[in-house]
Amino acid sequence: MLAMSYQGPKNVKAVKKPDPKIMHPNDVVLKVKRSAICGSDLHLYFGMVADTRVGTTFGHEFTGVVEEVGSSVESLKVGDRIMVPFNISCGRCYYCQRSLFGNCELTNPSATVAAGVYGYSHTTGGYDGGQAQYVRVPFADVGPMKIPDDMHDEDVLFLTDAFPTGYMAAEMGSIRPGDTVICFGAGPVGLFAAKSAFLMGAGRVIVVDRLNYRLEFAQGYTGCEIVNFEEVDDIIVTLKKMTEGRGADVCIDAVGLDASGSNFQSFTGKVMMMQAGAATAIDWAIDSVRKAGHVSIVGVYGPPWNMIPIGTAMNKGITMRMNQCHVKRYMPHLLQLIREGHVDPKAIITHRAGIEEVDDAYHIFANKKENCIKPILAPNGI
Repeated sequence: MLAMSYQGPKNVKAVKKPDPKIMHPNDVVLKVKRSAICGSDLHLYFGMVADTRVGTTFGHEFTGVVEEVGSSVESLKVGDRIMVPFNISCGRCYYCQRSLFGNCELTNPSATVAAGVYGYSHTTGGYDGGQAQYVRVPFADVGPMKIPDDMHDEDVLFLTDAFPTGYMAAEMGSIRPGDTVICFGAGPVGLFAAKSAFLMGAGRVIVVDRLNYRLEFAQGYTGCEIVNFEEVDDIIVTLKKMTEGRGADVCIDAVGLDASGSNFQSFTGKVMMMQAGAATAIDWAIDSVRKAGHVSIVGVYGPPWNMIPIGTAMNKGITMRMNQCHVKRYMPHLLQLIREGHVDPKAIITHRAGIEEVDDAYHIFANKKENCIKPILAPNGI
């Protein structure tokens, strides 16, 4: 089969790899119909996540058709169309029994910090991902959800990560009717966080980014207010002035470790690698939220640590919540929101490519060319 292969920082290509095989009775092999390139894939692409090995196939947002079924699989059959959560969950452990699927303790033999994740570094288990013509899906009776017959793969593709992650980001902010929410980052997760904040009753949502084309898209897609932090003298002062001097009720970090905006954070986190990326968005969230407000973090940060103003957070009495998204928990509800027309996830797709064009797709997305918001791959053809 053809599959994306990581060759080192800023270097990926399509290569021939062996077709995946059933390795456990509860596996299925999936013929991939759609696979997205995620912002967190760029963290790997730039070489910012530990133990990202040459030859790894990325891709944790994907849909497809079941091609082969393990002997113990009961819920799926050959020919079923399914969407697959990005995190791999066993369904039986302490955390899965409490619907904390992103914290599963049995799917990642490499670390106790996170569950297994498709197509990420070996710190999350070393599973190959879905930017390939075929992919092995373990614990097939647990994670995957069937795609309704009347829906296209692109209608539901982002239920595998970006939409649930954005929704959970808003949910962790404990948004109350009329609240003001600031979302740092106008990428796909930030878009869905802003959209979800309004669905939860927010009175105002302000999205912060540095690229005008992304901000304009965010304003059109969500109805939010926008601020380009490169066009103001001081982003914290600007946001405070926009929020009666107190700050927002809720701030969301939908950026993660490759944030721009602070020379100190970028130098220590992205040049010298003295911390796990630049924690600029967390800094800004803590500084621009009101006292006793909520900070929600879904931007990806890797081990071992980051420099953040925890003393400021403590003295302001901020509630901070963060986690990898428990995708399976949200899929049924968000599918209903899509069917009812409240959210159109596929509207954020700006670029489509075949798997043989994966290097160009990464280059466009990573360098913010051609007004790219979200690129997807069709490994087996459109």
